[in-house]
Formats: sequence, C-alpha cells, structure tokens
Amino acid sequence: MPASPSFFGWKVLYATFMLAVFGWGVGFYGPPVFLHAVVQRTGWSVGMVSGAVTLHFLAGTVVVANLPRLYRRIGVARTTAGGAALLALGVAGWAVAQAPWQLYAAAVISGMGWVTLGAAAVNALIAPWFVRRRPAALGMAYNGASVGGIVFSPLWVYLIARAGFAQAALWVGIAMVAVIAVLSHKVFKVTPQQIGQAPDGDLSGGVPSDGVPSAGSSSAGSSSDGIQSSGTPTATAPSRAVQESAATPTPRLAIKLRHDRAFVTLAAGMALGLFAQIGLIAHLLSLLAPLLGAQTAGLAMGLATASAIAGRSLVGWLMPPGADRRKIACAAYAVQIAGSLVLMLAADHAWALWTGVVLFGSGIGNATSLPPLIAQTEFAREQAARVVPLIVALSQGAYAFAPAAFGALRTWLQPSAFMLPAFLAAAALLQAAAIACFAAGRDAHAKRGAP
Repeated sequence: MPASPSFFGWKVLYATFMLAVFGWGVGFYGPPVFLHAVVQRTGWSVGMVSGAVTLHFLAGTVVVANLPRLYRRIGVARTTAGGAALLALGVAGWAVAQAPWQLYAAAVISGMGWVTLGAAAVNALIAPWFVRRRPAALGMAYNGASVGGIVFSPLWVYLIARAGFAQAALWVGIAMVAVIAVLSHKVFKVTPQQIGQAPDGDLSGGVPSDGVPSAGSSSAGSSSDGIQSSGTPTATAPSRAVQESAATPTPRLAIKLRHDRAFVTLAAGMALGLFAQIGLIAHLLSLLAPLLGAQTAGLAMGLATASAIAGRSLVGWLMPPGADRRKIACAAYAVQIAGSLVLMLAADHAWALWTGVVLFGSGIGNATSLPPLIAQTEFAREQAARVVPLIVALSQGAYAFAPAAFGALRTWLQPSAFMLPAFLAAAALLQAAAIACFAAGRDAHAKRGAP
C-alpha cells in the first residue's frame, strides 16, 4: 500500500533532493568549472590548480568520517546549514584568490563544507524515514545530484562569462545558504519519533517486512544507519552509550572490517571507480572546451548528469529486492568503460563525443548510490551504521587525489596528439579494476554468516 500523503518522509525526500541539487551543483560539479575559470583568470598551470581541486575533496574526508559525531553534537539542522555557509565562503575564495596559497585555503574551506551536503549526508537524512523503500528513496534523492550537474554546470559557465567569477560565486552562495537554512530549520531537524511516524509511512511501528525495527520499536531514536536525525533527545531515544556504540567503531570492529573481504572489496571498488570518475569529470570541461567552446562544453557536462538520472532511476526502480547489487555495480561500470572508449574518437567524430558523454554519464550516480545499498545487504545493522561513512570517507580520501593525478598525466601528455586517448584509457583501466573488486567480494558476506 502506498504511504499516506501526510507522511513527513515525503517532505524529507523532497528537501534532500534540493539539498543534493546545491551540494553537487556547487561542491561536486563546480570545481571542474572553477579549475577552468581560475586557469583563465590567473594563468596558473593546470597542474597547480588541479591540486586545489584535489585538496577540496581531500579536506572533506575529515568531516565526512566524523559526520555522525557532528550530528550528535550539534544536530543535523545546524551541521547542514553551517556546511552550506562554509561551502559558499570557500567558493568565494576560489573566485578572488590572488596567490596559490589563498586558492588552497579556499579549497580546504569549500571541501569541508560540501560533504555536509554530499553522499553520506543524503544517506543519513533518508535513512530514518525509509527502510523497505530506501533504494527507491535514495535513488530519487540522489537524482538531485544529477539535476545539480544539469543546472549548475552550464549555469556556472554562463554566470562567470557574463558577470565574472566573483559575482557568480556571490549570487549562487547567497541562494544556496538561504535555501539550505530554511530546509534545515523546517524539515531536517524533525525526526520520526517527534511526530509519531514510522518509516515508510507505516501506520504503526514494529518490525517491517525486511526485519529491520522501525521507529516504533525499541531502537527508536536513531536512524537505521545509526545516525540520529536531530541533536534533540527524545523520550524513547537510547542512551548516549548505545548511540556511541552504533556510530563509533570499536577497535575490535575495525579489525574485523580490515580483514573482511566484503568490506575491503566494497571500499576498494568504490574508491577505484570514483577515482576514475572524479579524475575525468574534473578535467572534462577544459578538455571539451577546445573542441566545443566553453558554453557548449558546459552543456555537455549537463548532458552527462542528465544521463546519470536515467541510469540511477533505472537501478532504483527496477532492481529486484533480492538482486545481487554487486553485479549491478559491475554492469554500471562496464557501461562507463564503453563511454570512455567511445570518447577517444571525440576529436574526429561529433557523434562519438555526445555518445561517449551519455554512456559515461549513465554510471555517475550509481557509483555513489550503489555501494551504500550493497553495504545495507551485506552487513548487520550495527556494522552498516559505520560501514557506510567509512566507505564514503575512504573513497573520498582516494579520489581526492584524482584531479591532481589526472592533471599531472595531462601535463605530461600535453604535447602529444595521443593525450586525450591516453587520458581516457587510464580512466577505463581504473573502472575495470573497480569491476574486479566488486566481483571479488561476491558471496563474501554469506560465508561469514551476515544477515
């Protein structure tokens, strides 16, 4: 039966969608445009500015690994609104930096802010409200990330060309902070327990059909991923000691995960796939600009993220409940490899450029949303509460170096006519390695007896 229209989880879903629009539109799809704009404005080398993009993503790993703790200490609403303000301040720094150290300082600030609007935040916001419907709900929420790319990639290029980088950063920053502040106050600080609702809009609490206790059970007060949605305790909330045990890894748990094949292959697959993806996305606009012009290249990036909506929606709505999610992840990366290979012909064939962008873009969203869904099926609830932030933090710590690594490769190959094919071949090889990791971990959780 469909959930009641009065189910507050729908408002949370729509608000999280909008959060993802700004989070990815500014913090994820923005840096590739910023790279091109800073190089054009200052004349600094691509490799040096690529290092700032790397620092942007690297700085966020510290915050995302401690996101559950921030939620407990200051609450979801304050964490989210504060992160939006940090991101806006950092982007303004990108726009006005007059020396490399200023650019790198701005990158640290923007990176720390954007992860509060990123993948781990989306998962944490959705988790208390959806259990059975979580794959579809996450798919819808993560589509906001793709919409952010569709809207902001060409919008950034247009605003920077018309008004300058500084003015564009001011306008977008004010809009983002205002919207996220309202959503945080009106929506994100509300928990199911505060208004007496159960996950998925069920009429009462208890144990849903998937066996995971809902808000009305004894585990009320924390989300199904072990992250509280508000800093305000409720009458049914567990003790702080219980919350800490769910969100903070004990040494024993950390040792088990380090030696757990399911965890290691999941983390490695996500990290390798995103390393290739972020490395290519970070340089895609500046690679396509000489072929298409900056404005059309921005539209091409928007097309890639539009393709991500189609890819993620198909997975979210058509994936059977008992499907092998690792197989689906492998298939998504295989399509991306095909896109990377087709893009090698972009310099000579217009059809190859647009076809390659569509194929590569179709897997962008799934690379972020599928690993948490895999973790949900392969780990016990208490472990999944920490596994999801860990794999996100580890993958971000790895792919943070992708812009600089691909920038160094680009600089090394710059005089060669084979620069673009070699650049894309490197991405395809990393995507193939990600497929190998996901495949190597199949059935590992069954052998250790995980639910």
